[in-house]
Amino acid sequence: MTVLQNIKGKKRKKGMFRTITIILAMLFSVTLLQAGKKIVVDLTKQEAYAYEDGRLQFSGWISTGKPGHRTPTGRFRVLEKDIDHVSSKYPEPNGGAEMHYMLRVTSYGVAMHLGYVPNYPASHGCIRMENGFAQKMYHWANVGTPVIIRGYPPRRVDRPISRNAPRVARSSRPNRSGAYVGNDPLKFLSSVPGKRERLSAEQAKKKKKRVAGTKRNRKSKKNQLTENDRKFTTPLEALKG
Repeated sequence: MTVLQNIKGKKRKKGMFRTITIILAMLFSVTLLQAGKKIVVDLTKQEAYAYEDGRLQFSGWISTGKPGHRTPTGRFRVLEKDIDHVSSKYPEPNGGAEMHYMLRVTSYGVAMHLGYVPNYPASHGCIRMENGFAQKMYHWANVGTPVIIRGYPPRRVDRPISRNAPRVARSSRPNRSGAYVGNDPLKFLSSVPGKRERLSAEQAKKKKKRVAGTKRNRKSKKNQLTENDRKFTTPLEALKG
């Protein structure tokens, strides 16, 4: 009896030890899931968040894929980082679009990068980040950082002036005027060396052409009026004409 009791006691201890080991392993797994860095992309709010050890570090506005080029949802990882990446696909067919501060998310071309961020989904599938936020995310994230993309993109998102105010998704027609606070092309390209100056020079050149064209039109109209005046020397001739 004593031998049997000892055997049963040992089995009970082994069973308890296994149970405790399983519980500890589960707790350790949960801790690992919450630890480290993680990027969460909310398509519904058109905003991305950077988490570390379960705590929000910073967030920023984004613009994701437009209809026909929707950004995929699911769990991904940062596959590559390139501060001065150039697209090999867009604009089609030969590419050439600049994608600065690029964090590649998929093997088929979807990435997070600096870009124009209106208040509606406008990209070809990539996740555009606003100026300032893109640089911060690029330097914070590492290759291998998990990226979770979730939600469904609305047609438009109200972006209040105060970043602490709630964002409300709307289903009305997108505002395509481009007049969004802090998102004009010159502002978001200010961090790209030489890009702002080149764009400013191009805009000044176009303005000069418009002014010159307006002056030519006015001069042409003035000459035309002068020729008409020469045709009619008297009021009677003018009536006959």
